[in-house]
This record gives sequence, structure tokens and C-alpha cells, in this order.
Amino acid sequence: MCNIKLLKEKSKLIRCETLKIHKLAVETRVASSLSPVEIFVSLYYGNILHFNPKDPRDESRDRFIISKGHGSISMYPLLADLGFFDQKELENVCQNGSFLGGIPDPIIPGYETVNGSLGHGLGVSCGIAVALKAQKKEQNVVVITGDGELNEGSNWEAIMFAPQHSLDNLTLIVDYNKVSMLDYSKNIINLSSLNEKMNAFNWKVYEVQDGHDVEEVQSVLKDAITNRELQPKVVIVNTIKGKGVPFLETHSLSHILSVKPEDIDTLIEEIQNAN
Repeated sequence: MCNIKLLKEKSKLIRCETLKIHKLAVETRVASSLSPVEIFVSLYYGNILHFNPKDPRDESRDRFIISKGHGSISMYPLLADLGFFDQKELENVCQNGSFLGGIPDPIIPGYETVNGSLGHGLGVSCGIAVALKAQKKEQNVVVITGDGELNEGSNWEAIMFAPQHSLDNLTLIVDYNKVSMLDYSKNIINLSSLNEKMNAFNWKVYEVQDGHDVEEVQSVLKDAITNRELQPKVVIVNTIKGKGVPFLETHSLSHILSVKPEDIDTLIEEIQNAN
């Protein structure tokens, strides 16, 4: 049974640690990394993904593909907390000699793929899902993208491919924070009917209304990922870009903005004291 209190505590921890990393490495994309915190926490602490920190390439693991790599710096403290690598590495993000860069890659224990150029994660996940089904293996394949990333045409090729091959072992999570790099997503390509689009492409559609209510996130993700009805699943998670940093939460350019180092300690204290 899932411990919701634990999930809430871990969400606070990961959000605060992500801000600490940003204080050390201002080049990290902090707003993009704050919106999926509850998604990552639910997957790893919420009895959903099967993984082995002592052997990150364990063949029995579920595959989690982080297509929005730049927006997953919050995975660093999570993986360290779970024992994938030493906590001390968090003090060296983006420093010479560290394997924790501003954009992660598979040298980091717990990461599966190269995650630099956007738009490839879903296609790669389709390939992995096909291979696992061909081998009659039961592992799940989960991939997370941002909503702005869905502007890439390669994603829609994969969206057509997955139902054709009945990839019911595949779940797409959309971090639907509604802000792209240089403006609100609706002003670039409006995805307001995303659930209808995915349904039309024969995906089983789930939606999380509050992507920062970890209880709702965990419940919906678990239902989706364990569902095997001969079609791929998509979970549209409504999130807030820059969650926990008020000025980022309401700024159309939050993707490329940084938080002043002198403000971070105050923000961390506010997050820790919040209900």
C-alpha cells in the first residue's frame, strides 16, 4: 500500500534539493525541473516502477525514458536518495569531472538514454516496448515528455506507431505545464484538445487535474501503467512550471529564467513550512 505521507515528504525534499542544485549550477533549467517533481516521486516512491539502485541495468527493471532531459534535474536528488549514486555528487553538478551535467545522459546511473535533443524519447520507447513484447517480457516502458516537446513531428510518428502495434506495455506521461521555451504553449501550438487528439489516435487517455497533488498523481499513474488492454496509454498531468517559485509560476519566459542565489534559501524555507 502506498504511503501518501511519505510521497508528500519526498516531494518537498526533492523540490528543495533541486533548488539547492540550481543555486550551485545556475545554468540548470530549474522551472522545467520543478513541474514534474510529483510525477518522479510517484513513480519511484509510490510502488509503480520496478528498479534496482544496486544494479541500474537489471534486466528485470521497468524502463523509464526521460525525453525532457533538461527538465529532469530534480531526478538527481531522487536517484541519490534512493542509492543510485553517492549523495556527495549533488555538490558537483555541472562541475568539471562530474557525471551530473546540465543535460543528463546514460552515464548517470538510473538514466536509460541520451536526452539532449527533444522529440526522440517516445520513438525510442516504442522500440523498447516492441522488443520487450517480442521477447514476451512483462516490464513496463514509461516515457515523459513536456507539452512543448510534442511540437516535434517525430512524436506524432510514434503516436501513430504505438497503437498499430498494440503497445499496451507503453505509457506516455505528458508534463502539461503549458509553457514552452519562449512563450505560453497555446501561443505557439495550442494543445488544449490533447486528450481528444490522443483518443483519436487510439490511445487510452488518463488525466491528472492537479499534477502537484501527489496522491492523485500516484493513483492515476498506477492505474494507467498497470492497464493492459492492447493499446498504449497516455497520462496528461496538469502541472505548473516552476512550481514552488512564485515568480516562475506566472511567467511566460520561466523556461529560460534563473532564480537569484540569494533568494533560494528563503524559498526552501517556505516550501519546507508549507502544508
